[in-house]
Amino acid sequence: MTEMAAEAHNPEMMRKLIVERLVGATSDPRHVSEAARALATRVLPLVSETLADVLPTLLTVDLADIDIVRLADLKPEPESFDALAVVPAPTSRDALTLRLDPQALSLLVSTFFGGDPDIAVPPLTRVPSRIELDVATMVFDVFAQAINGTGPRAMGLRLPVGRPLAGPRDFKRFIVRDGPGVCVTFTIGAGEEGGRLTAWMPQRVLMESRGPINTRAPDRRSAAEWRQRFGGEVLRSKVELTATVPLTKVPLGALAELREGQVLELGANAQGETRLTVRGRPVFICEFGKLGQNYTVRVKQPFDARQDVLNGLLAG
Repeated sequence: MTEMAAEAHNPEMMRKLIVERLVGATSDPRHVSEAARALATRVLPLVSETLADVLPTLLTVDLADIDIVRLADLKPEPESFDALAVVPAPTSRDALTLRLDPQALSLLVSTFFGGDPDIAVPPLTRVPSRIELDVATMVFDVFAQAINGTGPRAMGLRLPVGRPLAGPRDFKRFIVRDGPGVCVTFTIGAGEEGGRLTAWMPQRVLMESRGPINTRAPDRRSAAEWRQRFGGEVLRSKVELTATVPLTKVPLGALAELREGQVLELGANAQGETRLTVRGRPVFICEFGKLGQNYTVRVKQPFDARQDVLNGLLAG
């Protein structure tokens, strides 16, 4: 069974993927940024130490930026000369995506084969060769192992990293599953000759593996997580609020005879029966008025659908 088929047969996983696309994995983007920064801070010394063992010349690796992104942004253009690797995990078939730009890849290849560090290395201007992709695979594996971590908070990445994607043929067929994510950008090398490696992760995967360890029962933990995911994002979402002042009831015949410029009288209680609606659904009964130069709507009481039906029957 493929990973996609396995997700389709797992209702809990499918629910997480749907919510991930709608509202993200957390109600506060600040939590995502903090978790990503903590992850990058832990990864940096591990990556630097490992690269120092495999490269003949020391290369500087540093944290450049952390961005809250949509994962669709990670897909390279078909004409790009980047190298890209997708690393799956039990929680997601695209738990981690690593991408090297042409400058970083060119610098890494030159350093790996003993190039003169005092000579500037130009970026690649063609699709990476097999040898260059082998170097990219080695570097991706170093970063993936460091990001994966160990112990109860390990992401469970399936290592070693597979062969990277590169060139128009690979990138045209490369399908990105969109959703809220985080992008951690590392610089490799220094100055104008330095390049970039970016690590992309779904917010859900990051927060599940790097967030606080929860020791409560699985069912209670799941309920709390979903309340947190929906609560903050939904309450901060914007909706259009509409106040409607009722006119009066007229026969269809009278309605058909309406003409431009005709004046319609408001009912005696029209201003006190103003309805506040959201997406066509009444939520409050209000009073319409004026304060100075501004029109106002004062909330009287919540809208009661059952009482509204009864009032309509009595009026009939």
